[in-house]
Amino acid sequence: MAKNFKDLSEREILALAIALEEEDGKIYGDFVEGLRDTYPATAKMFEEMEEEESHHRQALIDQYRARFGDHIIHIRREDVKGFVHRRPVWLVRPLGISTVRKQAEVMELETRQFYERSMERVSDASTRKLLGDLAIAERKHSALAESLEKSMTPETRSEEEASSRRLFVLQIVQPGLAGLMDGSVSTLAPIFAAAFATRNSWDAFLVGMAASIGAGISMGFAEALSDDGTLTGRGHPWIRGFVCGLMTTAGGLGHTLPFLIANFKIAFGVALAVVIAELIAISFIRHRYMDTPLVSATIQVVLGGVLVFITGILIGSS
Repeated sequence: MAKNFKDLSEREILALAIALEEEDGKIYGDFVEGLRDTYPATAKMFEEMEEEESHHRQALIDQYRARFGDHIIHIRREDVKGFVHRRPVWLVRPLGISTVRKQAEVMELETRQFYERSMERVSDASTRKLLGDLAIAERKHSALAESLEKSMTPETRSEEEASSRRLFVLQIVQPGLAGLMDGSVSTLAPIFAAAFATRNSWDAFLVGMAASIGAGISMGFAEALSDDGTLTGRGHPWIRGFVCGLMTTAGGLGHTLPFLIANFKIAFGVALAVVIAELIAISFIRHRYMDTPLVSATIQVVLGGVLVFITGILIGSS
């Protein structure tokens, strides 16, 4: 079971720092390999960053051995709550410079916050100094990642421009999109099953309200409890939970409110139109903020929505 960051001992913090530097160094090595042919100057920059991560790792190992001996306990980022799951973009070929820039900035932001938070948990003066020095070094790495913008095309630069946009995606768009998708798709089956089972707009409306609000509460708590945001930069957990819960409820209410129309056929037609609009909106948001190709996003969202919609109709008509 993953541990909370606040429960880590100083020994575990140092061991985790070693593992983080090792992982980041390997990823930068993969960036070098993927960019060497197309962006040699950028590849050289990441090669230097990889070497610096190796020096950081050695400094941490020396500090660990001085305090706790030669055996370094095995602890990884996935063993601690609060870290963002990293998609293995470094394995993709060809490797796009915009993807690399964004990934590097997020990595350095997360690692820097880890060191800053770790300083608050460590009492040993020499360890605190080392962690502080590494936090400063990670800030320099963030500046280097941002400088990659100079080698981008104007179109890519405008799309990937500010770190604030990435934080906005982490803190608002991701939890909001997760909620909207869950609310829009997961409530289709119970709402339309109730609609076709009863042929009564009011009954379908009551089921839709219950499903939407219940899903909103569930998703809100799930997002708020997923991580505390201290290491990931994803913001306050209860704000993310509120956004996720609100969008989940909104996604379900979108095709619930039409059933306030007394005429069942008209209500169903309006609800169906709303469902189509919701799926299109989700596809666009995934494309715009999550870098998912529009065609792929549309197929994934629409296919899932249609399957759930048909399931609800078949169950309600049986």
